Amino acid sequence: MAASTHNQNRSWTLKERPPGLVGPEHFNWVTSPMPEPGPGQILVKSLYFSCDPTQRGWLHAEGGYIAPVAIGEAMRAGGVGQVVASNAPGFEPGDLIQGTLAWSDFVVVTPGAGLTPVTKVSKDYPLTWNFSVFGLTTLTAYFGLLHTGEMKAGDVVLVSGAAGATGSVVGQIAKIKGASKVIGIAGGAEKCRWLVEEGGFDAAIDYKTDDIALKIKEHAPQGVDVFFDNVGGDCLDAALMNLKAGSRVVICGGISTGYASWSAPEGPKNYMNLILHGAAMKGFLVLHFMAEFGKAMAEIGQWVREGKLKVKETVVEGLENAPAALQGLFTGKNLGKMIIKVADPL
Repeated sequence: MAASTHNQNRSWTLKERPPGLVGPEHFNWVTSPMPEPGPGQILVKSLYFSCDPTQRGWLHAEGGYIAPVAIGEAMRAGGVGQVVASNAPGFEPGDLIQGTLAWSDFVVVTPGAGLTPVTKVSKDYPLTWNFSVFGLTTLTAYFGLLHTGEMKAGDVVLVSGAAGATGSVVGQIAKIKGASKVIGIAGGAEKCRWLVEEGGFDAAIDYKTDDIALKIKEHAPQGVDVFFDNVGGDCLDAALMNLKAGSRVVICGGISTGYASWSAPEGPKNYMNLILHGAAMKGFLVLHFMAEFGKAMAEIGQWVREGKLKVKETVVEGLENAPAALQGLFTGKNLGKMIIKVADPL
């Protein structure tokens, strides 16, 4: 796969809708003439793309909370890019922007509410931090734990998918906010070691080798107050066996399903424990809290400046590796935020 030339644009377009695990075979690698911006548009050079489980949902024909990616369309992704040509007021060549882009070297964009300059708070840090610690995954962790989960000082907090982009931040915020114990569930010795040695978790459970329910009981003999679930399946069932009176179960995601369908996966077997313990189970979308993003980001920025939030990223080099990177989210290839690097800024 050759590098892009000055008059050609490389892209990954959707070939077919994946029936199961998404992978490179579901996309076409195409080369087309360099696009040109029309009136009111800008031409953006792609620098970095975010890999997010929600992208799998965009590949379903029925869509989800936004319209699906069409067959033959370049795969959408959250991105950071640089303006190289502009016919839109307020945008000049060289400006760094972030928003919804596409798996292409260059993208023509009509500026709107979804496209913003790289924020001042993040200009002092690596560009990739716009996806990780200053991105939606951290806001998801923040609002899911503190608002939906109503976490308070002294709580015992359990997190599944704890070595991922959201889960790794959930545990750190829980410690910052005074949790008495934070337990993470992750896959593999390396991830579990990172959680305890660098991520600030008090304990880690390896779902690949441990009996999850027994290990939760061992680390939280009185039960857990808040379970932040990114996984579903066996992790959710094990957590439901270890609830405390009045506990809260936060449903953030179900990556164990691979998001292969919007239809409901098999439900939890132990949900009757919610009755026994007077517990609550609630889902949320981070977009529900958009009005409070500014206030949350101010607090997150303070934690970063104070060194309280550790940033962990897995960066995959090359646009040609984008489909494999997305697949890696569902096969455990990432530690922290999964990011695709396309190019350096000019």
